Amino acid sequence: MAELEVHTEVESHDSFGKTIGVMASIIAVLLAVVTIVSHRAHTDAVLMKSTANDKWSYYQSKRIKFHSLELGEDLINVLGPKSPEAQKMLDKYAAQKTKYAHDSDVAQEDAKKQDESAEQVETRALRYDFGEGLLEIGLVLTSLYFISRSKLFPVIGGIGAAAGVALALSGYLM
Repeated sequence: MAELEVHTEVESHDSFGKTIGVMASIIAVLLAVVTIVSHRAHTDAVLMKSTANDKWSYYQSKRIKFHSLELGEDLINVLGPKSPEAQKMLDKYAAQKTKYAHDSDVAQEDAKKQDESAEQVETRALRYDFGEGLLEIGLVLTSLYFISRSKLFPVIGGIGAAAGVALALSGYLM
């Protein structure tokens, strides 16, 4: 049976290669951290949007009740004679309309605030995504050193990784 002999170069003398290997490992760790933070931010944004949708639904329910009272008032005014009972009903409707108008205004303000918070988290998540992409590019370019032995790749990869970290940090600090 023929034997296959694989020759490998021992590169223990390549101290620059060891440095690049450590650099690639650090970039990979940073990439993992930014990826986790990015995913968490997207999850938070989805939860905030869901809460905002609930608040908008509550607002709509208050507005529907308000308009139902307006319809009741219109029906009494058109169909009913001006009796004391009808006037009592109109007074009751007026009080309820005031309550529902206030409740809907508060609900609308809460929904708008929740939408704004979700938008801010989505902007932060977008920065994390771009930072993640730059870190991935930096890792790949840095790793190309081991194929090409060109020192240009780790330099460009390091610049890309630094830009990715800076972009991710800008999302964290906003």
